[in-house]
Amino acid sequence: MVEDLLALDRRHVWHPFTQAQTAPLVTAIASARGATLYGLDGTAYLDLISSWWVITHGHAHPAIVRAIAQQAQTLEQVVFAGFTHAPAVHLAAALAQRLPDGLDRLFFSDNGSTAVEVALKMARHYWFNRGQPRERFLACQGGYHGDTVGAMSVGHSSGFFEPFRSLLFPVDLLPFPATWMGDTGVEAREEAALQALDRYLEGHGHDCAAFLMEPLVQGAAGMRMCRPIFIQRLAERLRSAGVLLIFDEVMTGFGRTGSLFACEQAQVTPDLLCLSKGLTGGFLPMSVTVCREAIYAAFLGETFDRAFAHGHSFTANPLGCAAALASLSLFAEENTLERIATIEAIHRHRLSALIGQPRVERPRVMGSIAALDIQASDAGYASRIGLFLRQFFLDRGLLLRPLGNTLYLLPPYCITADELHRAWDTVEAALQQLPPVEM
Repeated sequence: MVEDLLALDRRHVWHPFTQAQTAPLVTAIASARGATLYGLDGTAYLDLISSWWVITHGHAHPAIVRAIAQQAQTLEQVVFAGFTHAPAVHLAAALAQRLPDGLDRLFFSDNGSTAVEVALKMARHYWFNRGQPRERFLACQGGYHGDTVGAMSVGHSSGFFEPFRSLLFPVDLLPFPATWMGDTGVEAREEAALQALDRYLEGHGHDCAAFLMEPLVQGAAGMRMCRPIFIQRLAERLRSAGVLLIFDEVMTGFGRTGSLFACEQAQVTPDLLCLSKGLTGGFLPMSVTVCREAIYAAFLGETFDRAFAHGHSFTANPLGCAAALASLSLFAEENTLERIATIEAIHRHRLSALIGQPRVERPRVMGSIAALDIQASDAGYASRIGLFLRQFFLDRGLLLRPLGNTLYLLPPYCITADELHRAWDTVEAALQQLPPVEM
């Protein structure tokens, strides 16, 4: 049965972020529960990356399962242009209530990339409607925001998009002052980045539509983390210059950094905010772009050319909205943020014990995310050390997918202390068995 399925997979399926010619056989998964995936052959795998950062409360959480099943019996889909429905309205209100004051208007779309596309289009159209066209965008070096053309443009420095360079619109880049445990040079790097921003705003602040960043943690860049104080100082400068601030919280939202949203820890309210991944608890694809009322108001008028002419077939899908409402409720019902604090404490304790070990660099923790870099001769996404570690962990029943030479843990919030310690025990074993650095 497993062999037949894998043969069909090899014949017909094109997998993401995979070189099919050299990649090992894919792993067939039959079911999942809590923090564990179960292979078709019966093997159990502890999901330490929340299945690409989407699972929040755990796989197959019964409350979200029930919400989707009940909604499917009533309304599964309806066009959202000219129509509405209770799950979408209640979800919009619930998110607005939980987000910082001022973020009141929600636009639904399908995934993280489209949420970013929506924010970029909104920002540019906003200035156009005000009669002050602005064409420049500013983003952080190393940022990754998705794989559609606009998202690739603001994330081109992530290095994935060379074949599409001629399709991308120009984006200016600001240094990202990444930091880690025991870092003594962070203030100097922050000051250099802010001075670069000052110079940029002096020359281009008047024609920059928006600045986009992943607040606190750059995910695909290797879980690179910055301090809240840097974001605060950055936001003050942008606000003074009249440049819109966009937060891409596709990964950082819904508890990953320790608070429900990263902007809460940063104590900064952006003008636009992108959410996806954990929005539905990881059950269904859905995203929202949230904005301030003043941005929404700029699109109002008597003629359609002022309207935001953008949408998706499955905008505000009722099943996704039902899942998202159930997931949001669980944060209070299960004291999820306390669970995340426990995860963070274990991360910090186990990672501290690795400081000073050979080849371990830049250990860092924030909320449910823990990461470290491993000295390697090739540190890119396809790093040999990353491929070695991926298979090492899979052979021992752990789903860990290093980002090049960056090893990180980002588990579902239902993970037990014993499960998490087992993962860290395996990490320690892996560090003792690393292949030598090739010169």
